[in-house]
Amino acid sequence: MRPSTTSVATDRARSRRRLIATLGAELVCAAIVIGVSAGPQAGLPQAGSPTASPTPIPPVSPPQSLAAPALSSAVLRTVATPDGRTVELIDLGGAGGDLLDRVAAELPGADQAVTAFWGPRWPRTLTIVVAGSPEQFATLAGAGADVAATTTAERITFSPAAAAMNQDDLRVVLRHELFHFAARADTAADAPVWLTEGVADFVGRPSPAGPVAEPDRLPTDAELSTPGTQRSAAYDRAFAFAVFVAHTYGPDRLRELYIAACGPGHPDAATAVRDVLGIELPR
Repeated sequence: MRPSTTSVATDRARSRRRLIATLGAELVCAAIVIGVSAGPQAGLPQAGSPTASPTPIPPVSPPQSLAAPALSSAVLRTVATPDGRTVELIDLGGAGGDLLDRVAAELPGADQAVTAFWGPRWPRTLTIVVAGSPEQFATLAGAGADVAATTTAERITFSPAAAAMNQDDLRVVLRHELFHFAARADTAADAPVWLTEGVADFVGRPSPAGPVAEPDRLPTDAELSTPGTQRSAAYDRAFAFAVFVAHTYGPDRLRELYIAACGPGHPDAATAVRDVLGIELPR
């Protein structure tokens, strides 16, 4: 599966948080992007993500195999989730220890949220790395300073900048990313971006309590990859479609739709939606 980028943002004016995601190349990968808004809310996290796909990331196992500076500072510890998954936490220095503590505190809930939607059949081991510096993060993840984390089939790698996220945002980010990790084997390189990221948002973000109408149209790839408010609205529409399906037909049908429309050898999205839900896609 190709990479995806995801951003988390808090918009005080509208009192809600948005997750933004854009898919790019062939391995499953998600990147959390932290931007800064302009004007009266300058300094607040703003939805946004890089338009270019991250460079492919080499496989990682123990800390010794990480091709990055300052490996002597790497600290490895292992935690277990409530359902028995093993998560290796690697701190390469900097503010990683505190961030890994916060990630570890969110892991049980994130694991349960992903399993509740996707089922228990996803990898039993996971590595989470916190880079010690922006330069080290760029070497490991091939991503810039505006990216907070990347996820591949081998690991989730956090930038030191991710330590600035509040705990609510970190919770959403981790659940979103963990879904990408769980679903990677069932996600094709050409899977529809609006569906892969809309479903990841459904797993990561709190769902509205009331009914959600089907969006009048789905976001285009251009809208999903262009920074700014247009992309925020595009990802909100992708999220709204996933919530609409889950509320109208049930989460199991949303998962069935994901597998049908995003799996290897999938038909076009309109055909998959018609076959699974019996409706036509909004144009």
